[in-house]
Amino acid sequence: MEKILVTGGTGYIGSFMVRCLKEKGFDVVIADNLSQGHAEAVTGYRLQVIDLVTEKEKLNELFEKEGFSGVVHMASFIQMGESFENPSKYFQNNLIAALNVMDAMVKNKVSNFILSSSAGVYGNPESLPIKESDKREPLNPYGETKYMIEKMLEWYDKAYGLKFMAIRYFNAAGGSLDGEIGEDHPDESHLIPLVIKAGIKGEKFTIFGNDYKTEDGTCIRDYIHVLDLVEIHEIALKKLLDGGQSNYYNAGVGRGYSNKEVVEMVKKVTGLSLNVEYGPRREGDADSLYASIDKIKKDFNWSSKYSLEDIVKTAYEWHKKYPNGYGSPK
Repeated sequence: MEKILVTGGTGYIGSFMVRCLKEKGFDVVIADNLSQGHAEAVTGYRLQVIDLVTEKEKLNELFEKEGFSGVVHMASFIQMGESFENPSKYFQNNLIAALNVMDAMVKNKVSNFILSSSAGVYGNPESLPIKESDKREPLNPYGETKYMIEKMLEWYDKAYGLKFMAIRYFNAAGGSLDGEIGEDHPDESHLIPLVIKAGIKGEKFTIFGNDYKTEDGTCIRDYIHVLDLVEIHEIALKKLLDGGQSNYYNAGVGRGYSNKEVVEMVKKVTGLSLNVEYGPRREGDADSLYASIDKIKKDFNWSSKYSLEDIVKTAYEWHKKYPNGYGSPK
C-alpha cells in the first residue's frame, strides 16, 4: 500500500482529499498546523500537527519515519483579498512551506509531488477558455505565490528529478454526498458558502462589482465540485507513481457562471429569500475566468460528474447541518 502525505489535510479541499485517497486504497498521513483547518473534518485519520514553515526538522523526521511514496501539497493561505493587504504573510507561508516540503522530499528520495495550484497564475486572460499554455501573469500576491511554487518545482525537477503535477484550480465548491464535510474557512471569501450562509441567517449579502465586462456586469468564474477536483488529484498522483512526467492541468468544468447566475441557482435549489446588494470591485479580480479542459480530458480520460446545481445542493445540505461550522450542528 502506497503511503501519501497530504499537507493541509484538515482544510476544506484537504479533508476531501484524504477521504478520496483512503477510498482508493492509499495509506494517508496528514500534516497540518490547524491554523485554517478543522481536526473534526478528519476524525479517524492520522494527523501530525506540524508547522511546515517553522518546524523543518520535525517535518524531516516525519519523512524519515514514514517512508512516503508521494505528497499532495494543499497547505497554503488562499485569500486573494488578504494577500493584497498582507503580502508578507503569503510569501512567508506559502513559499517557505512548499520549499521545506520539497527539501524534505529530496532528502528522503520521495519524487512525486501534487501541487494545489490556482487559476490565479494566469491573471486576466487574453482569450477564453484559458489553456495551460497561456501566459502566467498573476494579478495578486496569492496567485504570485502559486506561480512561484510552480517555477520552484520546475527547477527541482531539473536538478533533483522531483516529478510534479500542478493542478490549477478554478473555483472549488460543494459538500460531501453524505453531508458530513464541507466548506468552513475562518474568514470565508467564497461566493457559494457566503450566499448560502447569508440566506440561512436572513442576512444581507454583498456582491463585489456589477460593472465588469460581462453580459450581466458581474464577474464570471468556472465552478468545479470538490469531489471532481480531488478525483483529478488522485488520477494525477497515480500517473506520477506509474512513472509519469511533470505537467500542468486546469481543474474546472470548461464553462463559466456569473455571480448573478450563482445567486439565482442558490435561490432555485434552496428556496431561500436572498437579500443581495452590490459593492465596489475587489482589487485584482479578473472579468472572466474559465478553463479549457481539453488537456485533462485527453490525458486523464476525465470528465466532470457534478453540475452547478449539484454543487449548491451539497453545499446547502452541509451548511444546514452545520450553520456555524464544524462542531456546532443546529
